[in-house]
Parts: sequence; C-alpha cells; structure tokens
Amino acid sequence: MQDFSFYNPTRIEFGAGKIASLNQLVPANARVLVLFGGESARRTGTLDEVITALGEREVQLFGGIEPNPGFETLMAAVALVRNNDIDFLLAVGGGSVIDGTKFVAAAALFEGDAWEILLKGGQNIEHALPFGAVLTLPATGSEMNKGSVITHKALQAKLPFMSEQVFPRFSVLDPVKTYTLPTRQVANGVVDAFVHVMEQYLTYPAQAPVQDRFAEGLLHTLIEIGPEALADPEDYQTRASLMWTATLALNGLIGAGVPQDWASHMLGHELTALHGLDHAQTLAVVLPAMLRQRKSTKLGKLVQYAERVWNIHEGSDDDKAEAAIERTSAFFESVGVKTRLGDYNLGAGHIDEIIDRLTSHGMVALGEHGDVTPDHCRQILLASL
Repeated sequence: MQDFSFYNPTRIEFGAGKIASLNQLVPANARVLVLFGGESARRTGTLDEVITALGEREVQLFGGIEPNPGFETLMAAVALVRNNDIDFLLAVGGGSVIDGTKFVAAAALFEGDAWEILLKGGQNIEHALPFGAVLTLPATGSEMNKGSVITHKALQAKLPFMSEQVFPRFSVLDPVKTYTLPTRQVANGVVDAFVHVMEQYLTYPAQAPVQDRFAEGLLHTLIEIGPEALADPEDYQTRASLMWTATLALNGLIGAGVPQDWASHMLGHELTALHGLDHAQTLAVVLPAMLRQRKSTKLGKLVQYAERVWNIHEGSDDDKAEAAIERTSAFFESVGVKTRLGDYNLGAGHIDEIIDRLTSHGMVALGEHGDVTPDHCRQILLASL
C-alpha cells in the first residue's frame, strides 16, 4: 500500500425527508443562492421543499445549469453572487449542478480570469464560498469530493479541477428524489459509478487488500442493483443502495493508498466536449477498448477482477482478462448504455480531431504509469468503432 493523506469534511444526511435538515445545516443569517438545472426541480416539488426548509433566510434562485455545466452559464451565476453579496451556495441536482456550484464557489472569490482555475487544475484556488448540496441524481460522487469538471462551449474544452476548498460542507441524500428520474439518467449513473471504481481499482496490484475488497464490493453491488434500479423506480432500498454506492465510488476512500488511472475519463471528456455525448456514454465506449489496449500492463488486476467480480476461473490469464472485458461491455449494454462509437453516429473521420484536442489540453501521458499517449488513444478509439 502506498502512503496517503485522506481528508473528507463533507457531512452526509441520508434518508427520506432529510431536506428538512437544511434549516439546521445552513447558517441562520446566510444569503443563499440556490443553483439547479432544468425544470424537473420545480416540477417534482424538490425546489419548493428546499425553499420551505430554508425558512426566513434571504434566498435567490439560479437555474439552467446544463449537463456538463457550461463555463459561460456559470459565470452568469458568479456575477449574481458578486452583485448580491451572496455568502452561501446550495446545489440542488445531480453531479453537473454540484460541479457547477463548486466552480461558482471558487470563481466568485477568484481574482483574474476564472478560466485559469481550469487551466491550473484548481491549484490556484485560495478561497471559496461555503456551499452544500441536495443530491437528486446518483452518479458522479461530486456530493462528497473535491473535484469538478467544467465545459467551455466556445472553446469546445472540458477540463477538471480539484481543490480542498470546494468540498461541500454537507450533502443531503434522499433516495425518494430519484424516483422520477428518466431511465437514461439512472442507467448513466450506474455506468458512471462503475467506471469511477474501475479507474481506482483496475491498475496494478499494490498490496492494498482493504481498498481492493471495498472496490470489488461496490462493483458487485452495482452489477446486482443496476438492473433492479431500472426495473422498479420506486424500490426505496435499491435506490438507496445505488445512491450510496455512487457516493462511495468517488469520495476518496477506495483511492487512498493505491495507484489510479483516469485515462478513460480524460479521453471521454473530449468526446463530450466535441460531440455532446453523455459522460457515461463516453466511458462505456472508451473503457473496454482501453482495457484491451493496455491488457499487458493491467493483466494482474484484470485477472483479479475476472475472478473476484465476474467469477471467471477457467482458461489462461489472457482468456480471463478478455472474458472480464466482455462481461463489462455486456453489463453496460444490459442497462441500456451503448458501447461503440458507431452507436452515437461517430466514425473514423472524427478521431483525428478528438486526438488533436486531447493533445492540445496536455493529455499526452495518461494512466497509472503515465504511458498512455495520444497514439494509444487513437488506437483505442479505432477499436471502439
């Protein structure tokens, strides 16, 4: 196991009706900006419930944060914060809204061009406004981590940043709020959480049995409950398990003390920025081909994954690895997320631009060994056609 420093200050309030706890969680004298996405927050009554829980506090609203939250939209929220002396933010939505709120929290106190936050990966963030979250879509784990990914539509760039300044002070997780989600969003959430675990688990053996078993348990859980979450939207226990699994998949715990990959995410970001694919769709396309391309350097962990997660024990190590990759693709397909570029009307003619953008963003030495080059990524995309 590698040395590590683990820090996570986010308080979790989990369960039905927990939105009422906002009255205790948000400072009594706070001037609050509630940030949300589309009209579903209003239509389902969640926004009204949040406003009621905030009581007599001064509250303003900012809606319209997109999936893959846009820099341009978020800068409008920053202006609102600055012009109205807002001192507390509350995200109501899924990972995109929470990611966007993290950026607003940092950018509102940032001197200079806020895009520099993304260009520096968050290393230049010194302060951020306090904020909390009400999670309505289990997927990204943003409700309990320090990371965010923002898209600049004019530049067709999607970049991540991280900072301990943007941990949520608290997150409210009410599984009931997931009942009305579209099937596509639930399926995306299952895949997103699955790949988050894989990026931290499927690297190389690091003598970290606690992290391995924890990660394998999360993968088993997603395989078991993913189809159930789609089949019965109002099964509280299943939706609760999905919500908590997605949070644990990326709150830093299973990645502490082990090597991490994230090459699939970096390549996937370019697919979203250029062609508008859902984040989980890009991961479902890239991950299986990424694992095949890097089979030799990942073989030890691929065999472990095959045996422990998919119960594959027959054949050579290479046979086990290949069977596990096939099972992974089949699982993504089984929850309705397609795994080929052709499924999204993308072909070989689109690949050069994707690789050019990857290179221009400095993503030239990816993976746990820093050996995944743009040429490797090109082969991965060709294999995904």
